[in-house]
Amino acid sequence: MCSGFTRRIIPWGRKIVLSSSRNITTKKHLNIDARTIDVFRRLNSSQSTALVFPIKVLNRYQSTLSSTSAIEYKLTHPRRKPPPLPKIDIPAPSAEEAVTNILYNTPAPSPSPPKRHMFNCLVQNEPGVLSRVSGILAARGFNIDSLVVASTEAADLSRMTIVLRGRDDVIEQARRQLEDLVPVWAVLDYTNTMVVERELLLVKVSILGPEYLHEQLKAIKYEEYNNEFMPEADLREESHDSDSIFMDNQTKLTPSSVLRQKFSHLRALTDLAKLFGAHVVDVASDNVIMELTAKPTRLDAFIKLVKPFGILEAARSGTMALPRTPLLGHEEKVAEEDSGDNLIDASMLPPG
Repeated sequence: MCSGFTRRIIPWGRKIVLSSSRNITTKKHLNIDARTIDVFRRLNSSQSTALVFPIKVLNRYQSTLSSTSAIEYKLTHPRRKPPPLPKIDIPAPSAEEAVTNILYNTPAPSPSPPKRHMFNCLVQNEPGVLSRVSGILAARGFNIDSLVVASTEAADLSRMTIVLRGRDDVIEQARRQLEDLVPVWAVLDYTNTMVVERELLLVKVSILGPEYLHEQLKAIKYEEYNNEFMPEADLREESHDSDSIFMDNQTKLTPSSVLRQKFSHLRALTDLAKLFGAHVVDVASDNVIMELTAKPTRLDAFIKLVKPFGILEAARSGTMALPRTPLLGHEEKVAEEDSGDNLIDASMLPPG
């Protein structure tokens, strides 16, 4: 079997003459298979004249066993190389242009999200200091979450603990402005410092249940009025309305049911207070006052748990903080002392 058909490498002008005889007139190097010759013999058996065919038509059906035919074709038909691409000379930018391009394409830094910051200000114990400190913070648009001011062990020194939220760069500028005030001794930033935070919470909770909370709030509102500055007729009318509103819903339950409901809620609130370490400081006929001293996050959790009972009033003192002292082992203390001994005070060195 032949490996395949191929064309002989012969110019288009060459021709081959076939006749009815067995002789084929062509060049020596041209070979035509027997199958092609038989086809033309049958077609021209009745004709005596010779037929002339272009060599390309015959070579289309020609097979060869030569393995170098592809190489011969490549040598005689060289591949046309595409023209070279045009070269564009890119101008080299100068140093100034390169720096300008880099600065222009550099994206702006994303603003940092507001972060909780805690300042501990040591101020002079004199009137007007609080207003000056709060004025600087208000001028920059800060919302103060907590502010606690109290005297310290020194007679003329007060400690001011401020908790606010804002970006780091803006908070740092506010801290420097606070330090520039004359009555401010120092401003300590406890944001990234391990501190002990405590806050006091006093919350008044109803023991009647949330369904009577609206009436209790109205009763508290009426009790806050000062009797000396109200006309007697208005006072009698207001007190009558408050009693009627408060007693209307209580008449729906029997006294024993109300008593059982009060003690059930009181027991639940007492158990909840024990879990958080809170104390019941006052018990009334329809509400209790509980006290809790803990971290601000713990106070938030406690308020969420007592809210279903019905919160009548709540008061928080604000955050107070003191830095924690690191607990070092013997080896760490020795290393710290050695590092402290190696430090040289630059002010003690000679000039030059």
